[in-house]
Amino acid sequence: MIEHLRQAPIPSLRFAAVWLRNLKVWRKLMLPSMLGNFGEPLLYLLALGFGLGQFIGEIDGMTYMVFLASGIVCSAAMTGATFEALYSAYTRLTMQQTWAAMLAAPMTVDDVVLGEIVWAGTKALINASAIVLVAALLGLVAGPEAILVLPVIALAGLCFASIAMVVTALSPSYDFFLYYFTLVMTPMLLLSGVFFPLSGLPDAIALGAQFLPLAHVVMLVRPLMTGGSIDAPLLHLAVILAYTFVGYWISAAIARRRLIR
Repeated sequence: MIEHLRQAPIPSLRFAAVWLRNLKVWRKLMLPSMLGNFGEPLLYLLALGFGLGQFIGEIDGMTYMVFLASGIVCSAAMTGATFEALYSAYTRLTMQQTWAAMLAAPMTVDDVVLGEIVWAGTKALINASAIVLVAALLGLVAGPEAILVLPVIALAGLCFASIAMVVTALSPSYDFFLYYFTLVMTPMLLLSGVFFPLSGLPDAIALGAQFLPLAHVVMLVRPLMTGGSIDAPLLHLAVILAYTFVGYWISAAIARRRLIR
């Protein structure tokens, strides 16, 4: 395993074929897939925004509905990328043996893993863009600068897909994913400023949240959607990029060890 980790992934443009294959398959199931991935975050936005919003009032000078909308966009990107990189990618890896078929072509494991990550990031962008559109229609977006949210969300999708791909490459079964959701996804969702500001947390927990990629995504997306200023944007981007690169490196190494005997 150490030898595989020492070897940096060397992808090629052939990863685009993996992305295109997944896109063609998804188009056949596009409507139910969109409803499932888009419906849950929209429900959170409307139920919590209109429900709790009446009792909470303003947060950081904005209504709770406005505050929550930007957080839900980020969480939609995280869950969209994660589910695709976990369940769908694992199905192609094990049950359908799609990865094995791809490796019979002039394609490497690094190409397949990168193609899966980029596709999961694309799904995240699609899901989050729909939430941004709904937020704009509800008047929860400050101005046209909110369009800059989309490249941030695309990068965030790659980040969360890369992390989830490590779990997929390691996993012996679907049940293994429950550990990731319980130990990683849920704490990150609750402690990254999606539903309430980090300033309301104890200092130690707020400091620990700075190491979570979702927190940095929220710190970039929320000002863009609400018209605020971004503090230390390069730091936030650097953290997201670091998780993306390291996640891809490790997942590719584990996948090589798993598939190449």
